[in-house]
Amino acid sequence: MRMSSLFLRTLREDPADAELPGHRLLVRAGYIRRAAPGIYTWLPLGLKVLRKVEAIVREEMDAIGAQELTFPALLPREPYEATNRWTEYGDNIFRLQDRKGVDYLLGPTHEEMFTLAVKDMFSSYKELPLSLYQIQNKYRDEARPRAGLLRGREFVMKDSYSFDVSDEGLQASYEAHRAAYIRIFDRLGFEYVIVAAMSGAMGGSASEEFLAVSAIGEDTFVRNDSGSYAANVEAVVVPQAAAVDASGVPAAHVEDTPDTPTIETLVASLNANHPRGDGREWTAADTLKNVIVMLVHPDGTREPLAIGVPGDREVDAKRLEAQVSPAEVEAFDEKDFAANPVLAKGYIGPGVLGEERSSGIRYLLDPSVAEGSAWVTGADEHGKHVLDLVHGRDFTADGTIQAAEVREGDPSPDGDGVLHAARGIEMGHIFQLGRKFADALDLKVLDENGKLVTVTMGSYGIGVSRAVAAIAEGNLDDAGLCWPRNVTPADVHVVATGKNRDRDGDVFAKADELTAALEAQGLEVLYDDREKVSPGVKFKDSELIGVPTIVVVGKSLENGVVEIKDRRTGERREVAVDAIVDEVVREVRGADTATSAGTDTGTAAGTDSAAGTAADTTAAAGTRA
Repeated sequence: MRMSSLFLRTLREDPADAELPGHRLLVRAGYIRRAAPGIYTWLPLGLKVLRKVEAIVREEMDAIGAQELTFPALLPREPYEATNRWTEYGDNIFRLQDRKGVDYLLGPTHEEMFTLAVKDMFSSYKELPLSLYQIQNKYRDEARPRAGLLRGREFVMKDSYSFDVSDEGLQASYEAHRAAYIRIFDRLGFEYVIVAAMSGAMGGSASEEFLAVSAIGEDTFVRNDSGSYAANVEAVVVPQAAAVDASGVPAAHVEDTPDTPTIETLVASLNANHPRGDGREWTAADTLKNVIVMLVHPDGTREPLAIGVPGDREVDAKRLEAQVSPAEVEAFDEKDFAANPVLAKGYIGPGVLGEERSSGIRYLLDPSVAEGSAWVTGADEHGKHVLDLVHGRDFTADGTIQAAEVREGDPSPDGDGVLHAARGIEMGHIFQLGRKFADALDLKVLDENGKLVTVTMGSYGIGVSRAVAAIAEGNLDDAGLCWPRNVTPADVHVVATGKNRDRDGDVFAKADELTAALEAQGLEVLYDDREKVSPGVKFKDSELIGVPTIVVVGKSLENGVVEIKDRRTGERREVAVDAIVDEVVREVRGADTATSAGTDTGTAAGTDSAAGTAADTTAAAGTRA
């Protein structure tokens, strides 16, 4: 690739719409360009990185016997109607009609199409197990596209599905995909963690996410020190608190607590006017906070929901959304309070909550609220709270919900130490779908006894374009990008420091010769052969673009040497001209594969020093060492 003719334009200033460091550098270095909100054009350098990520994914999927196909992106409505996802997706999919008024959608995922393809072609258990995959553009109508490639409306995804006759077969397929994912993410060059996850609207049982560890990630996950437990906060299951003895708790009593609509003001009022008998002060943890939200179901039905949590905790929006999916969560606003006059805003208590009580509002408790525990909570009357209200004795709920926030230092659900929180970018998600889609679309095969049985499925996704963004976010410095070798757009970046071929003929001639020799060795070379561009600009562009090895042909040529620079470490060294090809090949491929110039050794995958190995610590948790 000659930069004098390459379709490339680097930028000195950050683009105004780029929020994250990696996103800014991908635009500035000429890898991508914004076409519309959440939609990006892949320029030649960016496309090379994307294709290398795809190749890694494809190699590992092929290695487990998965077969690649490609479905159309424009899909008919009917299969999605059969699974109810035409409705469940709501506003999150792009819908369109042809000239005859027939409904279509742009595919967000392809479970229905994979299921129907297998139904169309296979009918016997002898043809299973089967794993199919595709690498294809997907489309989702994100309400607020952001973070560049991380949250877009069009994105590249690898989605694969396994088909088995038995649950045991599904487990084997799941483990094979899981192992392939570990190999894929080990090769991509960023730190990651495997965490327990929610399956979301697609259902299923066992579910794990592969998260790129990143401070700018949208997902929060927790793990304990030993590594025996790791989970996305949405999937953390807080154990039900053991019942306690309430025999010594006095009868519940209502007290005046004027001007106390918040937990903070309530605690202050309790300590000032209703001191505890045991001598300690009241805290927020002694109060029961009842939060009302409005669920909006895919068919438009609106349902209020009440959630009871200890007053020192907040309802975590993401955990709540995961629990009530595919319904969406909206705030319970003033018009909703007006329509429910039994609710005393700021003083809501369990007395009116519950499907069988006066409000008729379903009431779910956090599992940390133990039977027999006593609380201070709203008395359903402005300016009043009830004290010593005991769960199980004085009030009950319609069930429990895992919606309270999970905090740093909380006990690990597996009983091993405490939890520590971090942030990550979801890069992959694997889960056991089971028979949801096969049931909906009637995918059955004859078993060994000649009886029809429903096929069980697994679903396995990787955000391919997201991976490019995650790699960029994890491999950069103040000067630009620092690509891992496995995905770099070129193996080596040759810089000719001259500005004019007539005046600097020796520099350009040697750089031309070196580029040709390296290409003859099978290396991919990005060659900065631009004239009328200063050496300073060329150096800055080489750091911005981020190819791992930079070779500078310049003034030192007079002394029979050229410079090799390691982009990641900044280390520079001078190498004799007649040894430079061997030295570069050795650096790119490793010392054992370097050969003398002129001998074509073919291409070989390099391994970046930052790449590691996933230390799989449990069936549901692993971190890259």
